[in-house]
Amino acid sequence: QVQLVESGGGLAQPGGSLRLSCAASGSIFSINDMGWYRQAPGKERELVASIDSGGATNYADSVKGRLTISRDNAKNTVYLQMNSLKPEDTAVYYCNAHIRLTIATPSWNYWGQGTQVTVAS
Repeated sequence: QVQLVESGGGLAQPGGSLRLSCAASGSIFSINDMGWYRQAPGKERELVASIDSGGATNYADSVKGRLTISRDNAKNTVYLQMNSLKPEDTAVYYCNAHIRLTIATPSWNYWGQGTQVTVAS
């Protein structure tokens, strides 16, 4: 069974930094795209950033220049470095990964449990 386990959320002051990590574990053949989404109270879940297996990245306009996504393929782990945080970054952040369990099966979409990020003074 595949699990995505997130860590690194918490409280930061405006202008501060946090680093989120998400490790995939289980019987995994390969991982394609990985990404981070967030959901603020009363709002829909939105894509923050994504990265493919070759390292190509994609960011929401609201986070460009402040948040950086990266991955360690050897560790099946994706990271989100969050700098210059703003109160509007406050949300539950979810890790997402498209994972193939065997060479013969298509990718399935997996989600982490979510980690709270709060930006406040």
